[in-house]
Amino acid sequence: MNAPRQDRTSDVITPDGTSESPARSSRVARRRDRRKSEIVRTAIGILSTNGYQGMNLEDVAEQTDIAKATLYHYFRSKDELVAAALDVLTEEVMARLAERAAEVDDSTPTALLGALVDEQVRILTEAAPEVATVFSWPRPWPQDIQDSMKKMRRRHDAVFREVVERGVTNGEFTCPDIDVAMQCLHGILNQSAVWIRPDTEDKAAARAAVVACVLRLFV
Repeated sequence: MNAPRQDRTSDVITPDGTSESPARSSRVARRRDRRKSEIVRTAIGILSTNGYQGMNLEDVAEQTDIAKATLYHYFRSKDELVAAALDVLTEEVMARLAERAAEVDDSTPTALLGALVDEQVRILTEAAPEVATVFSWPRPWPQDIQDSMKKMRRRHDAVFREVVERGVTNGEFTCPDIDVAMQCLHGILNQSAVWIRPDTEDKAAARAAVVACVLRLFV
């Protein structure tokens, strides 16, 4: 009697032409995603410390304990890895701001702007200080990456700008020139990483002082 034919219609065809079960394929994909995330995190750390010019793939490979040749299976170039690192930082900041905004019971522009400023300062000084060193301080970047960073900054600016515009529209804010005020707002936020140091004893009070400073631009 012939053995029952094994149904392999659900197998996944890999790039080398072999097949593997969906379960194994899923495990491989998860391992790849974890390693890719580790590589990106390492790149973020190097970028925040050394900047773009001081980052090289050899250091990334060494710190993630893989061969440089293996690194190219995940990212084809340094710029591709840098772009991924910037995307991750941007998405994390945007997610934190959205979560904080959702927590504000009083949805007046003043309350919402204060909460967003507090959260942004907390990101820059406590939760993810690498955001400040990568995005806030002038550093040389290739033109393509500069263009991408401008788009990321515009997304970030839009979160605060929408609240300010709503406050001006309903008369809660007084602001002769929103563009100028937004430049001042971002300048205060970026400088908060200088004012609030890791050894600052009362970080909540320091953040509150920054919030008060920003609100004086509008209220």
